Amino acid sequence: MLSDVHTYSFIHYLGAKPITMKLKAFYFLLSALVLVSCGGEKKDSATETNETTEETPEWVSLFDGETFNGWKTYGQDTMSDSWSIVDGAIACNAGIGEENVGFDIGSLVTTSTYGNFEFELEYKIAKGGNSGIFYHVVESEEYGTDYTTGPEYQVLDDEFSRSEAEPYKMVASNYAMHAPSESKKPNPHMEWNQVKIIYNNGHVEHWLNGEKVLEFEEGSADWLAKKAAGKWANSDTYAKYKEGAFSFQNHGDEVHFRNIRVKELK
Repeated sequence: MLSDVHTYSFIHYLGAKPITMKLKAFYFLLSALVLVSCGGEKKDSATETNETTEETPEWVSLFDGETFNGWKTYGQDTMSDSWSIVDGAIACNAGIGEENVGFDIGSLVTTSTYGNFEFELEYKIAKGGNSGIFYHVVESEEYGTDYTTGPEYQVLDDEFSRSEAEPYKMVASNYAMHAPSESKKPNPHMEWNQVKIIYNNGHVEHWLNGEKVLEFEEGSADWLAKKAAGKWANSDTYAKYKEGAFSFQNHGDEVHFRNIRVKELK
């Protein structure tokens, strides 16, 4: 805002000039004031945008479509022959179709670990096939497998399942703990399905093909009761860790994963 002194000087200046000069001077000074004002607002807006961008979590791809960079076989120094890359997707037991070659402890795990996250991918599985997506997996000789520590988002061909029948062991379940909604709509075998898993300070969500099909609180009274009454009753390590790797299970069936990405949550 102009001070009284500036206003007086401006008026005095206008009074000392012919009318044409007065108008030109007036428009010039008015334009200058507008530019200064807009410039300040633009700078503030840009600063605010940058601050917002820095605070927003970013999606990170975990698979480049060509290599196993960022991945390894659980408990092994070399990559298991069961895993390959086919048409830009990670494949387990590619090409075996409906055959099952037997359960293999050689799961595929990320070399990085994550605590709170939003995790997405697409999968397709052979007719009757079984697999799983694990999180908070800790790799050690003591544990031996991913499911010793990591909770599982079940991957299964429900329609022709050879290995599971209980609702809490079907596709999108928190395996052997929580059953997903009956409204879930998995696509048929060897068609792509979209998965999203959210873990945020014990709050867990399972999504399938754009629908949230399961929600629970890890460590709640209900969760503890289910654990005590089920498969993990005698396990001191199941869901023990709040940070760990992601892993894909080799259950002896053909399964493919692609568009794998994660967004870390604070």
